[in-house]
Amino acid sequence: MKILFIGDIVGASGRQIVVDHLPMMKEKYDIDFTIANGENAAHGKGITRKIYNQLTEAGVECITMGNHTFAKREIFDDYEYCPNLLVPANIEPVEFGNYYKIFDVKGKSVCVANMYGEAFMNRVGGSPYPFMDELLENTNCDFYFVDFHAESTSEKMLFAHVYQNDIDVCVGTHTHVQTADERLIGQVAYITDVGMCGAKDSIIGRDVEEIYENVILQEKTYYTVAKGESFINAVVVTVNDETMKSEKIERIQIG
Repeated sequence: MKILFIGDIVGASGRQIVVDHLPMMKEKYDIDFTIANGENAAHGKGITRKIYNQLTEAGVECITMGNHTFAKREIFDDYEYCPNLLVPANIEPVEFGNYYKIFDVKGKSVCVANMYGEAFMNRVGGSPYPFMDELLENTNCDFYFVDFHAESTSEKMLFAHVYQNDIDVCVGTHTHVQTADERLIGQVAYITDVGMCGAKDSIIGRDVEEIYENVILQEKTYYTVAKGESFINAVVVTVNDETMKSEKIERIQIG
């Protein structure tokens, strides 16, 4: 089994390059299941029902979120129409949405979960550990895949170490820069950050000139997503079909 995880999709350029290249990626890497982080998909902040449909129709089977989950208020009304959209477990309001879902992949139960860091993050609704513990206590799946959306690298690493005998993948998202530390921690295929999909010439997806005016010139600006040539950052996790253990995690960069 091979699972593709696509890093934070930022704005229209990020969406378009994913839609354009996903069929090729699935064929090249013989992908059985595709997950993507979509929390920046709607002009850099949040997601809409229309964008959810665009990504799922393109072949993304599960979408995870992050700190911009509620940037588009329509998510509260449209969530029921986005069945494979996950909300971080410990983001406020913690009672809203599903933070995990179980999928059938090649006859095996694959649980995808969305967790949230505490350091330097907004809307933190407590520690992610009680939520992960509850998930493990109440499910019995063949494979557990976690998107840990966090600013702090140490939080992501600690999470993987704590659950190194209980889960199978822990991929970091949020910082938008792909890290070169993919490895196995115990039985967990791990990477601190998968990276982003969007404009290369940007500040983690945001327009350089707009940030310059805001930070250096101290002018009031409006969040602007960068345009131009884009790239994809993703990882492929190879799973042993018999043992359902992660064997390898491979970084991908296209564009």
